[in-house]
Amino acid sequence: MKWVNHEVVTGVIVYAAVQDPLPALYSMAGAIMPDKLEGSPRGSNYWSWRSRHRGWSHWPMLYLLLLGLQLKVMGGGWDAFMDLGNIGVYFCIGALLHIAEDAVCGKVPLFTPWQKVGVKLFTVGSVTEYIFSIVVVLLCYIFQAELMIK
Repeated sequence: MKWVNHEVVTGVIVYAAVQDPLPALYSMAGAIMPDKLEGSPRGSNYWSWRSRHRGWSHWPMLYLLLLGLQLKVMGGGWDAFMDLGNIGVYFCIGALLHIAEDAVCGKVPLFTPWQKVGVKLFTVGSVTEYIFSIVVVLLCYIFQAELMIK
């Protein structure tokens, strides 16, 4: 997915789940991290970048480990780390959502960085990607409206 769609979809999903704009913002920052770690495709060697794309930086186990460590530290009751830990938690959630979003438009690592799984519902940058993003956003708003009614 394009970065703008990663940020919008992730931000809306997290906001719908927690109804707080700050965690949504933190997760939006995390939503571009897996791609940022790989560098820019506009660099000197596109094919070198392409061969690394959706590799270790898209491995969910890495972010689950970081998430678990952050929750462990936060569970220790260190007030000074609570706010920073909260940012880290949502940052990891954003990265995990990025990986899930990439899994619907290609393959991403699952249990190992080398074994990739996924489906290709659309091509990155296509009209279908934007329609998919709009549908996810609308479903989140419908879900949110249903919760408010009850």
